[in-house]
Amino acid sequence: MKRAVRVEVEDGLALHAVVSEGDGPPVLLVHGLSSNLRLWDGVADRLAELGHCVLAVDLRGHGRSDKPDTGYEVAQVADDLVSVIASMGTPPVVAGQSWGGNVVLELAHRHPGLMAAVALVDGGWIELSERFEGWEACRRALGPPPTEGLAAEAVEALLRRTHPDWPEEGIAGAMACFEHRADGTVAPWLTLDRHLLALRGLWEHRPSGHYGGIEVPVLLVPADTGDAAWTAAKRVEVVAAEEQLPRSRTHWVRGDHDLHAQHPRLVADLFHELAPSPA
Repeated sequence: MKRAVRVEVEDGLALHAVVSEGDGPPVLLVHGLSSNLRLWDGVADRLAELGHCVLAVDLRGHGRSDKPDTGYEVAQVADDLVSVIASMGTPPVVAGQSWGGNVVLELAHRHPGLMAAVALVDGGWIELSERFEGWEACRRALGPPPTEGLAAEAVEALLRRTHPDWPEEGIAGAMACFEHRADGTVAPWLTLDRHLLALRGLWEHRPSGHYGGIEVPVLLVPADTGDAAWTAAKRVEVVAAEEQLPRSRTHWVRGDHDLHAQHPRLVADLFHELAPSPA
């Protein structure tokens, strides 16, 4: 049974979330930049099947959550999740993908003791300042493509063409990144100016300075996308994290950056193995 909830994280700001009820160890699912909680649908369904209580959340500016014009630094987005975890009652496994991985790692650094374990899906170790000469180079390379006003049918066709092995819930989750307008066109829920604020916050983030102080178990799930140069750079970052995190293990997966959408059962099973055994 799923139900939608809203969690107030500060005065005038609430986040939209979807809860799958269960008696097992809780899991909090945190999406990446310009994504939304629906990309976790397949993972959440599998975790619920395994008995977990699951909460997937839309971060500020994303999906059905409130959309302030400020507060997109990684530290602030991480602080938003304190109230979300409090609403769950029991310290969860907290999983983040891409930018969401960095958010989750920052949360573990800033608020130790709130979680049982951390899972990082192709993110958490991202240090864009090491990959690009400056912010402008980063913005040019990683700024979002223009999608506002495109036909929804064309966007879905592109998704199916570029991700032919994604399950239906993955395609539906990706389409949920957009507001669907009455005229058949779409617009991203995360506006361009807010996207760039969050990207700038990611470029400024230095997760490597936090590794040594993360006390909970950490699972790293990097994606080998087949891009040799990008994967080689990622391996350097992952190895650095492995060497400094006190309690970690790594499971590489061949696939897309959005491994949770492409391989939901595999990802969910990894989280299930990470979760503490019920008392």
